[in-house]
Amino acid sequence: MRVIRKYANRRLYDTQQSRYVTLEDLRRLIIEEEPFRVEDAKSGEDLTRTILLSIIIEQEQADSEAEVFSNDLLAQLIRVYDMSSPLPLSRYLEQGTQLMLEQQKRMQSQWKNAIRHSPIEFMRELAEENMRFWQKTLNQPTQTDDDEKSDKDA
Repeated sequence: MRVIRKYANRRLYDTQQSRYVTLEDLRRLIIEEEPFRVEDAKSGEDLTRTILLSIIIEQEQADSEAEVFSNDLLAQLIRVYDMSSPLPLSRYLEQGTQLMLEQQKRMQSQWKNAIRHSPIEFMRELAEENMRFWQKTLNQPTQTDDDEKSDKDA
């Protein structure tokens, strides 16, 4: 697991690559599904959760059209923290999000297969196959060419 150290000056240091990184760099690691742990450089305290929340906040502020957390949803989440016995919301959200991501991947795969097997794609593949056949055929010497070469050599 990659270790990222957070220093007092708020800078993040990737110990594997021996360089300072940004929240955007860590976001890319998440997208690439590369595990990492963020720890305080002095105490070794695990700060991963805080950094992940910072990445979410940065993304929410960067693009208002890609907003995931509406004001109403955020208010409801705050209310969950104030319940006498909070709901097991974390596990529910994790499972729901995982299911949604798996379904999205499956849909993308099915869409690619549908496009791949469309009549237009079939015709394109057939045309490419024909082109390879004719190129191969035209680049091979014919029997007549071989006979002419033999006659010239003799």
